[in-house]
Amino acid sequence: MKILKWGFIGCGEVTEKKSGPAFSEVEGSSVEAVMSRTEQRARTYAVQHGIRKWYTDAQELIDDPDVNAVYVATPPSSHATYAIMAMKAGKPVYVEKPLAASYEDCARINRISEQTGVPCFVAYYRRYLPYFQKVKDIVCSGRIGKIINVQVRYTEPLRATDAEAIKNGQPLPWRLQPEIAGGGYFYDMAPHQLDLLQDMFGVILEARGICANRGGYYEAEDSVSASFRFENGLPGSGSWCYVAHESAREDCIEIIGTEGQVSFSVFDYKPIRLQTSDGDENITVPNPPYVQYPLIKNVIEHLQGLGVCTCTSVSATPVNWAMDRILNKF
Repeated sequence: MKILKWGFIGCGEVTEKKSGPAFSEVEGSSVEAVMSRTEQRARTYAVQHGIRKWYTDAQELIDDPDVNAVYVATPPSSHATYAIMAMKAGKPVYVEKPLAASYEDCARINRISEQTGVPCFVAYYRRYLPYFQKVKDIVCSGRIGKIINVQVRYTEPLRATDAEAIKNGQPLPWRLQPEIAGGGYFYDMAPHQLDLLQDMFGVILEARGICANRGGYYEAEDSVSASFRFENGLPGSGSWCYVAHESAREDCIEIIGTEGQVSFSVFDYKPIRLQTSDGDENITVPNPPYVQYPLIKNVIEHLQGLGVCTCTSVSATPVNWAMDRILNKF
């Protein structure tokens, strides 16, 4: 069995519980090194998590002969740079979502992956969680008949931490800086929703949207409406707002069929609601404590030659294409 020794580029919040511990939970895998541009952060993280080495330079981590796989856990604007650096060094990459801050950067990553033959995987971990696999099973089983429409709705108020930063004139989080994130919260959160739907219905071939800044709290878009069509002809629509009143809070995707419908949340993991002529059914499906564990396990087994992971940069790129079209980037 190939032993994977990972190097983390970035050691932010996502690595603390969602992903980081999973790399050491899978047989034949461990974390060898971590990198942060801030020396104190890199050293502290390494000590706290029992990691042998730490760096402040990404190239030094990639060049470490004891590191043979790289996890890129930085904001999206640097994903392409670090992923390409790792692949050119012959080291497979696991990149946080979205794959990059633009469709163009996704294409660059795919081109280098093809040229080098080094795989690049993307952290669309919700595909692999039992909760969403149950939704997919319901859809594919025909329990709600032929699928005729899909609707996405996500609404939340202005976040308290953002309001505090705005009030005190402090820098906004990177997720609200389009040059770093690719857009606002839409570019950070909608990828999970769109990836799940494309995993079920095929890639989105048409997408158009109207985006606006209605709250005036920051420069990035805060309200988005979109329509799209999947490769199987299925139409869909979406509405996202990140500055609404608390009374409008919602996290829901509805998949409508000729024999019923299934609705579920993407971030709250509320019980899945199945409605058919037989009545209503609420289905509770627990997820593992480290939500990225099932996908990371699949990635590691792929690299060990024990399985196949399809959550690659190629499969992730249509998400960025759809988002860029919705935000009228091209």
